[in-house]
Amino acid sequence: MTDVRTLLLIPTDLERKRLADQGGFEDAAHVELCGFGPIAAAARTAALIERLEPRRVLLVGIAGTFDEDRLPVGEAAAFGGVALEGVGAGEGERFVAPPALGFPQWPGSRDTTPSPITDRIDLAEDGPLLLSTCAASDSAAHAALRRSHFPEALAEDMEGFAVALACALKRVPCGIVRGASNVVGDREPSAWRIPAALGAAYERARDWLAEVPA
Repeated sequence: MTDVRTLLLIPTDLERKRLADQGGFEDAAHVELCGFGPIAAAARTAALIERLEPRRVLLVGIAGTFDEDRLPVGEAAAFGGVALEGVGAGEGERFVAPPALGFPQWPGSRDTTPSPITDRIDLAEDGPLLLSTCAASDSAAHAALRRSHFPEALAEDMEGFAVALACALKRVPCGIVRGASNVVGDREPSAWRIPAALGAAYERARDWLAEVPA
């Protein structure tokens, strides 16, 4: 089997093409699509880890920013942890997350994670919290409600927790770099800056690849 030190995952073909325009990552990593949304990303990541046996995984793509002062639209960040909103009971203000329900998403085991996984996973380096959701926030009020559950969250995506969970179960270090293409809850495409966000994500991912040992 080829020695795959770094498996670099990108959610969508649009993101992959934009990152390729910046120069791509094929000289530094094995690049694959992980799919759009948490279900596809979890299944695809698990299958790729099983087949390729990478030493580490890096997820790169776009996200929405909760805080334009700390993460302006068009800039990027590497995250130190990822949380999940949407698995539990109820919705909106009635939502109850796994910790309150008493059901971890994974109880832990000798061959996976030593501790249960509820709704947060630490990543390979220090950094802010990323919040993953099954569907993007569709208004400022929706974004504010979600952030009230995770006040420290800096950005929102849809694949981060899924990729991190698949990595955790196989004990593979995981990193996440996201470029902020929009403010969370803003669904007006004319206000989005996808090319700038992916340009910034490309540069930050290159730094991560150089800084974090394989």
